[in-house]
Amino acid sequence: MTAINCAGNEAAATPGQLVLLRHGQTVWSVSGQHTGRTDIPLTPAGQDQAEQAGERLCGAFPDGFAAGHVFVSPLRRARQTAALAGYPQATVLDDLAEWDYGRAEGHTRQQISEASGFAWDVWRDGPRQVGMELAGDWTAMLPGGEQVPVHNGDGETLEEAAARTRAVIARVSPLLEQGHNVLLVAHAHILRILTTQWLGIDPHQGRLLRLDTAHYCVLGSYHDDHVIVHWNC
Repeated sequence: MTAINCAGNEAAATPGQLVLLRHGQTVWSVSGQHTGRTDIPLTPAGQDQAEQAGERLCGAFPDGFAAGHVFVSPLRRARQTAALAGYPQATVLDDLAEWDYGRAEGHTRQQISEASGFAWDVWRDGPRQVGMELAGDWTAMLPGGEQVPVHNGDGETLEEAAARTRAVIARVSPLLEQGHNVLLVAHAHILRILTTQWLGIDPHQGRLLRLDTAHYCVLGSYHDDHVIVHWNC
């Protein structure tokens, strides 16, 4: 597969926009297993999605994103997506890692609810309300035969994840203020949480922001307010 080449020609314009790209499909995004810090790759379909996302971004931002203005989660699925979308030299930013789901990691909502004894919801209850029956480390076998380690620890509260996203916003804000567009390539939940912090609202409201695999969103400013410009494109 050939990575898209649409980068480095951005001309500064005020105000800059913050573009969020979710990674492409993985086997666990298909199965509904919570995928936080487990480092699994894109499926072949996910690789195609990433290339197509790069093409859509080229159409929406024909000047691309300048060197040093693209940031990516350290996790493999996000780094693959960035490279296939045309940004192989993206800067890794640890704070863009997905929400740490703790004992929910690698399990579906139904499995978690059965183990916890109530209808568990990640946005309402968070990882630390998951039953201790799911604690511990194990190895997952992916369809292609790859084995990946899974850690089911305490996880991260929603407030802790939101604090990470505020750090990301603080990191890129000087670039935006200088009129540069910035691209963040990461994961569904952490990008939804980041959006709430951009808007200055309760991070629980991220549950209302659907974000599909390999889709992008644009955040910006309007009359001095932080706003959503485009969503789930």
